[in-house]
Amino acid sequence: MKTLRLLLATCTLLMTASLFADDAKLYTIPLKDIDGKDATLKTYAGKPLLIVNVASQCGFTKQYTGLEAVWRKYKDQGLVVLGFPCNDFGAQEPGTTAEIKQFCSTKFDVTFPLFDKLHVKGDGQHPLYAALTGPESPAPGPVKWNFGKFLIGRDGKILARFESKVAPDSAELSKAIEDALAAK
Repeated sequence: MKTLRLLLATCTLLMTASLFADDAKLYTIPLKDIDGKDATLKTYAGKPLLIVNVASQCGFTKQYTGLEAVWRKYKDQGLVVLGFPCNDFGAQEPGTTAEIKQFCSTKFDVTFPLFDKLHVKGDGQHPLYAALTGPESPAPGPVKWNFGKFLIGRDGKILARFESKVAPDSAELSKAIEDALAAK
């Protein structure tokens, strides 16, 4: 078991290093959307992205309202909000993807893109989060809780990282988003 964990950790480190060798590779990481269809971030290349690990039973779940407001405010300018359900913190996202999708649409009228549930930390950490938080990232370190946010520039580079307590409508995040949108 230790050998397998060491092998997984080594592979994750190597993948992270190679991802940041060419920022465009962030767009090639295989994902699944909320409906289970194959996806990548390539669909959103050239646009600023706000990547958020989300959960339905968290004290920060009300941030779905703010994230949807940010999405609606800035989407015509190019920003894309992307939600990645995660059950890594306090088992606060226990539902299936179908349940998550229904919860988000009925409780919070979420229309921004959602993806399949994934792990943002630990042995099963998804390669996207290995790239976002790994040692080669400009914002390294493990995600601490649900609703952590990463702002990605039009060029695929991480511009900023915001912890859960930073509300989607905060002045700090709004300024960073507007700066990212202004950069061409």
